[in-house]
Amino acid sequence: MGWWHPERTRGAQRRTRRATPLAGFVVLALALSGCSTDTQWERFGMPEITTTQGEHILHLWQGAWIAALVTGVITWALIIGVPIWFRRRSDDEVPVQTRYNLPIEIFYTIFPVIMVIAFFSQTVRVQNIALEHDPNPDVVVTVVGQKWQWTFNQPYEGRNVFVSGTGEDIPDLVIPVDKTIEFQLRSPDVIHNFGIPAFAMRMDVVPGNKNSYQVTPTEIGDYDGKCYELCGAYHSRMLFNVKVVSEADYEAYLAGLAKDPDHVSDEPVEGGKYAKQPINDDEGEHE
Repeated sequence: MGWWHPERTRGAQRRTRRATPLAGFVVLALALSGCSTDTQWERFGMPEITTTQGEHILHLWQGAWIAALVTGVITWALIIGVPIWFRRRSDDEVPVQTRYNLPIEIFYTIFPVIMVIAFFSQTVRVQNIALEHDPNPDVVVTVVGQKWQWTFNQPYEGRNVFVSGTGEDIPDLVIPVDKTIEFQLRSPDVIHNFGIPAFAMRMDVVPGNKNSYQVTPTEIGDYDGKCYELCGAYHSRMLFNVKVVSEADYEAYLAGLAKDPDHVSDEPVEGGKYAKQPINDDEGEHE
């Protein structure tokens, strides 16, 4: 009687056997689409990533979306499918009265914990990769975020060459391809956030805090950079261009800057003492 009828049981088994390969195919298709990075759909909205560190971040993002989609499909299938599958099929049918199902309740308790542990461990692993520092980077760029533009300092032949932008003149950050680049982040005024979408990396630029991160660009090209922190009235002006070039072009660029006295200094141009000293260390002398 009810859903325990032998014919219905055999039919359910046959339908389950037919559905299993289809479900496996769907999951496999999702997994394979997540491994590709040809289109933005396959990257789940992420831009094309052009750094070795960013590739790890992209894979974490894709994996999280795949896990969320699979979980969502299973959940919606249970919500929609169970009332249809176990509906009352005749007036004289009485469904089996089940008070509880211990295996399912254990599964509902254990599986979310497993998912949280998996997400946490993978996030920590990728974070450690993204924030790992090579003690001897190929290029060091001192990035200064000030109201309301950027200054980029780079050492060259014992001196410092720099470019600084304005609201009307967006600066270029030129770096070589396939080299480890360290961005040392400084601010003399308010909190900014230095980020390049194609590198999948960004970090706060905090007065008095010496934040830094490293990237290794893998493709020559032009990219956009911006401030990700709402830093004040002219936050929208804090844009910059990134040019990843060959090593020869990079050396030629630095040599060209070094010929112009307006782009040369003995020390990195950081905009004031608060770039290195926390604002609250001056015993109330600031406004």
